[in-house]
Parts: sequence; structure tokens; C-alpha cells
Amino acid sequence: MSYISMINFMSNILLPITALLLTPLAALYAADAPRPAGKPNIIVILTDDHGYADLSSQRQVSDIKTPNIDRLASRGVRMTAGYVTAPQCVPSRAGLMSGRHQQRFGLNNNAEAPMPLDEQTIPKRLKKAGYVSGQVGKWHLEPNVTCVKWARKNLPELTPSKNGRVAIPGQLYRTYSALGQGFDECFQGEMDSYLATFDCDGNTLDPHGTIVKQSGYRLETQTAAALAFLKRNHDQPFFLYLAYYGPHVPLEATEKYLSRFPGEMPERRRHALAMLSAIDDGVGEISDALKKYQIDDNTLIVFTSDNGAPLAAARGKPKADLRPVNNSSADWDGSLNDPWVGEKGMLTEGGIRVPFIMCWPGRLPAGKVYDQPVSTLDIAATAVAIAGLQPDSKLDGVNLIPHLIGENTQPPHAALYWRFLNQAAIRSGQWKYIQAGSEGNYLFDVTSDEHEKQNLITKHPAIARGLALKLSDWTQQLAPAGDPDHPLSLEEKKWYFHYLNMTD
Repeated sequence: MSYISMINFMSNILLPITALLLTPLAALYAADAPRPAGKPNIIVILTDDHGYADLSSQRQVSDIKTPNIDRLASRGVRMTAGYVTAPQCVPSRAGLMSGRHQQRFGLNNNAEAPMPLDEQTIPKRLKKAGYVSGQVGKWHLEPNVTCVKWARKNLPELTPSKNGRVAIPGQLYRTYSALGQGFDECFQGEMDSYLATFDCDGNTLDPHGTIVKQSGYRLETQTAAALAFLKRNHDQPFFLYLAYYGPHVPLEATEKYLSRFPGEMPERRRHALAMLSAIDDGVGEISDALKKYQIDDNTLIVFTSDNGAPLAAARGKPKADLRPVNNSSADWDGSLNDPWVGEKGMLTEGGIRVPFIMCWPGRLPAGKVYDQPVSTLDIAATAVAIAGLQPDSKLDGVNLIPHLIGENTQPPHAALYWRFLNQAAIRSGQWKYIQAGSEGNYLFDVTSDEHEKQNLITKHPAIARGLALKLSDWTQQLAPAGDPDHPLSLEEKKWYFHYLNMTD
């Protein structure tokens, strides 16, 4: 046999054997191989009552430590004028989840929940594009104990208690849960009781949801559940909505996080810093998981808050409040809204201007700071666009990606609008106009150093009139329609007397 013939003979024998031996090894590596680039994953991380100042990348305060969230900003875009749709939990979350002004479907404040079941949410929309969706943490779009008006209409057999609250039947919490609003999986809850379709190890539970009692620190539990969702679904396009219950009261932190913030400070501040540090650790673990599954370059992460921090300053309560930090009343939660004026519940910047970061390595520019006004309404429109779905004119937000990468150099919005309780506001360009019920109107240049510390309405009456007309036209589209022309409530009066020097 010639040398060439022998080589061919050996090749015919050895190559199939080699291929057979290598097949299991190839399969092993294939299991860890990155998923082919296609529809991007989307993760929305929402904090609760988290003020604008409290990310170290915002450069407003020196005591905050958020290196992992800062890393999102350094790898993506930090938006300095990010707004929510309301300065309160329920309406703000409804606007984010629907991508529409929540007043269009009558959800004006916490007492006007739940979000209607026929509303098109982000997970309902993404399901049409083949996404699996998961919700973890605080939901807060089901009926709650303050929904007396809704209960009288839908549950006439219920009698409100003397304090004006109603006991909502447990089944309705399930009906209006994240599962009832389009999510495929959930680990829904705030403290130690969760409606769950999977456990923190990634094991499947009842697909209709079962109540899980989970001991441990609530923020670590919520991170663990998010990681379990990624473990279960990283090999397909997914949407994860992780709504941390922090730094909302009751303040809670373990020594692991409290010890990171020694020194003299109000205990409420220390606990808020510790809670945000726990959330920051969670963001780091999620980022590590995306790298482990080799999908970080194919995942858009949005980080923001539902509204500004409650400061209780208008009630004459000092920030160094000495009451127990686990007090769940609506007092200062330890977070800060610097440099903005006001707090949760107000349509001043302190109530509605929040941290806002988008990170999508390779798609969004790294380390960019974007100063044009954007809204949590834009999250749904952006998700629809990058999932390859057709635009929907019913959405009130816009796809931010072309603006953030410089393809579209125009501002995303000609104007942003708000109506909450007896307040309404519009921001257009540098100008912001606030209607404080029937008792006061304000015009501010929010891009100036004075921002909402100087009312310019007498200096620029024509600008104020023009903005007031636009605002009035917008409020006619809402349910109920119209400007908030009633007097401010007692709580609202306290806010405006304290922060904007309103007089009787």
C-alpha cells in the first residue's frame, strides 16, 4: 500500500471515530454558547421612592455608594431629565407598564387602582413577538385598601371601615396580579409573602401562582428571584420587570449593608443608603449573570425609580427624625431629591424627576449623558420597537434609541404633561408651568440655576398663557376630562406653602 493510500485509509477510519468522541464535548460547549443575536432581551429595574440624588453617578451627594449601577451608566446612557408620569406609586407604575398616560383609563392616584385588565401592557405586547416575561417584587396595580370608589361599584356588598378602607378579597389580588396583566411568570410581593410561579432556585411551581413564604432580607430575596428567572429563561427572548421594594418605608437593612455607612448621620439616611447598596449589589449580580449566559450585549437594561423621595419637610418634621426606622408611615424614607425642589406627591421636580439609565452595550454609546427630557412612558415604546413590533399610535411614549445614538437629534418630546390630585403641569423645552389647583400658577426655567426657586410668571406671561392652553388641551383627553380647578387639599397646601412660598 502506498504512503498516500495508507493516509487515506487511516483518515477514513480515524475521522469518524474522532468526530464521535468529540460530539459530547461539542454539545457541552454548545450549552454555554451565546444565543444567536436576535431579538434583544429587556430588563426594567425599578426602585421605590428613590430620589434623584441617590446614585453616585448623579454627583449630587457624597455618601451614596452605587458602583454597579454607576457601571450601567458608564456602559450606557445616563439621562439627567428623566421623568415619571406621577409622583405616587400606583399611577406611576401604571404609566410605565402601559406606555400610556394612566389618566386615559381613569387611574389618577393610588385610590383609583386597579389598572384595567383590558389595558395593553408591555408583556402583552411583547408576547406577540415571542417573548417570555417575568415580574419580580412590588406590583401594586391590583385593588388596594384605599380603592373605596372602585369597591362600591364592583363589590357593593363590601362596607368600608371607619377609617375609609376596604378589605379586598384575596382572589381579586390574583385576578389583577402581574399574571392577570400579561406576565408568564412572577415572584410578586414586597416583604416575605410572594405570589410565585417559580422559586428562588429556579424550580417551577403552580403556573397559576402559589403563595410562597420567603424568609430573609426582602431585597436579597427579590434579587434571588430575578436571578432564578434568568436561569430559567436566558436561552430565549425575555422581558424581566424587577421592582425592588426599597428604599420605601418600612426601612429595613442588615448589618452587611449598614456597616458600609459608618459615622454620624440620621438613622433613616443610613438605612436608605444601606438599602440602595443592597439593590446595587443585586444589579451587579444580574450583570454578572448576563455575562455568564453570554447575553449582556443582547440585553437592554433600564434603571429608574417610580417617583421622588418623601421628605416630610412640609410637615415640619426634621430629616433627623428619631422615630423607629421601621415606622411605615409616610415620613422621610432617608432618600434625597437634590438639587430639585419638592418631594413625593408634588409635580415639582423633586416629585417627578428621577434617576434614569439605559444600558445596551454595543448598541448605545458608553458613558453618554443625555439632557433632553424623557419619560418612563418611553420604555414601552422603546421595547415595542426593538422587539420588531409595529408602532402603536395609542402609546404616548417614543422609541428612545434613535435619540440616544444620535440618529435623531430632535428632542424626543415637544412637551411632557402631568395631572395629579389637584395639580397639573407641563414641561416644554426649558419652561415648566404648574397649575396648583385653583390657588396658584407658576412658571419656571428648569434649566437655570434657580430652576423652581424663582417663579417667572409675571416676567413671561405670554409663555405661561401658551403653556396653560396646551396643558388644558391635554387634560381634555383624560378621564375625567379637564383641568384640576378645585382647591388644593390640606396636604398639597402644606407642600406648596413650604416649597414654593404660596400664600393664602
